[in-house]
Amino acid sequence: MHKSKCRFGGWKIGNQTPKVDWLRPTRYILLFFILTIASISAVAQCDVYLPSRESDAVYVFNSATDGVAAIIPVGHGPWGVAVSPNGSFAYITNTNRANGLLVSNSVSVIDTSTYHVVATIPVDSYPVGVASTPSGAFAYVTNYVSNTVSVINTATNVVTATIAVGTNPWGVAIAPSGNFAYVTNYGSNTISVINTATNAVVGTIAVGIGPDAVAITPNGNFAYVANYGSKSVSVLNTSTNTVVATVAVSGPRAVAITPNGNFAYVVDDGTYYPTSGEVTVVNVATNTVVATVSVGGSTRGGAITPDGAFAYVVSYSGDISVISTATNTIVDTIHAAGVTNEGGGVAVRADTPASKCR
Repeated sequence: MHKSKCRFGGWKIGNQTPKVDWLRPTRYILLFFILTIASISAVAQCDVYLPSRESDAVYVFNSATDGVAAIIPVGHGPWGVAVSPNGSFAYITNTNRANGLLVSNSVSVIDTSTYHVVATIPVDSYPVGVASTPSGAFAYVTNYVSNTVSVINTATNVVTATIAVGTNPWGVAIAPSGNFAYVTNYGSNTISVINTATNAVVGTIAVGIGPDAVAITPNGNFAYVANYGSKSVSVLNTSTNTVVATVAVSGPRAVAITPNGNFAYVVDDGTYYPTSGEVTVVNVATNTVVATVSVGGSTRGGAITPDGAFAYVVSYSGDISVISTATNTIVDTIHAAGVTNEGGGVAVRADTPASKCR
């Protein structure tokens, strides 16, 4: 009969000692760390780009933590921002500040992988709006004082065309097809329609007073124009380039449309400006107001996350209100200390259109 007795590290049965896998606990620990790292990397996160005019810098916020991921020095008085369709670059319009004593009149190109400026492009006087074509091949920049639009070849980062438009061009949006650019002329109360193949103005549309922003539905059928002076939003049929509806909104400054095309989020002064602002939600199918969200501070701009789940609304003080588009309620507020966002520029960069930001 074999006798059994305990030995350190295992049991000896007769003259046989079974093998003990001393590496097994180590493997479990290693697996735990791998899973932990994977879960961390899988956390939903996007970068939120916010120009700060008085700081001559662009602040980048992490949407998952609300923390500052980077502060990027750019030109004087940064105003607008657009991210390229592939997410590789951010384009920042630099105006001036200190009562015009510090002048840039340029566009800073930021590599989003390094948070560094890789090019600075001279344009005309007081560039404010910027939009990238769907192909990413060109960026269109509105020059408020020069009454022009600069067209930048993004492969070479040089201006390849300058287009005369109306008085005080402000906002710009590119049709999903890439065939046309729509420019708001704040001083002319019009929209200039540019054929992007020829860079010629092919239409001029009368809208409300003081149009300062424009956004186009994902199907390209309609353009929504924020008219600050007349306190309204003009809805354009892009096939006929005519106004087909007008929605009353108190002092609209910016407009963004959800990726599914169902709603337009209009950033406006609201009833209690400048103490607080509002976001007016318009049903695109009916062009009726379906919700109003009160936000703090003097609201300036807004952007929808690529997955359509949230709207990021920025105030003059730089604070960002995060609105759930499912409930139209504020779910978070990012306090951006030291940021002054006069131009309302804000852009959300995700790794892919399906990426979640929160």
